Amino acid sequence: MNDLLQNSIQNGIHRLPVRVYYEDTDFSGVVYHANYLRFAERGRSEFLHSCGIHHSDLFSRPDPLAFTVVNMNIDFLAPAKIDDRLEVVSAYIFIKGARLHIKQAIMLDHRVLWRADVHVACITAAARPVRMPRDVSSLLEPHLTQEEHFLNFIDKP
Repeated sequence: MNDLLQNSIQNGIHRLPVRVYYEDTDFSGVVYHANYLRFAERGRSEFLHSCGIHHSDLFSRPDPLAFTVVNMNIDFLAPAKIDDRLEVVSAYIFIKGARLHIKQAIMLDHRVLWRADVHVACITAAARPVRMPRDVSSLLEPHLTQEEHFLNFIDKP
């Protein structure tokens, strides 16, 4: 795994290195379950940054926008431990109206520890769903990938 922040998308897949620190673990020395959500959020945000989309820019528009998670299905498969060098893998699968479908995995040495199926909505400042504006979706669309491509990527040895 590259030590540098790999802030680019290759073939629809974004990879973000994350090291597990003491603050990320629980009393037993493994990553506390809620911290996987933090790692995943960083992966989704860095994916957007790679596309030229920044949360602060979206919210400072004349018609302020934000993204919010509306549904997340998670599988915890194996624990991560202090000093592990993880990789957050993110793939944006499709955009439909106000919704984005994202697949994510957290991996250690090519082994999936955690995976999630995430549905995100584009919302107004009043927290109402709104169709993603074309200027935003056009930045994401070139980086969308097929779910099968993501699954093949995380399943390869």
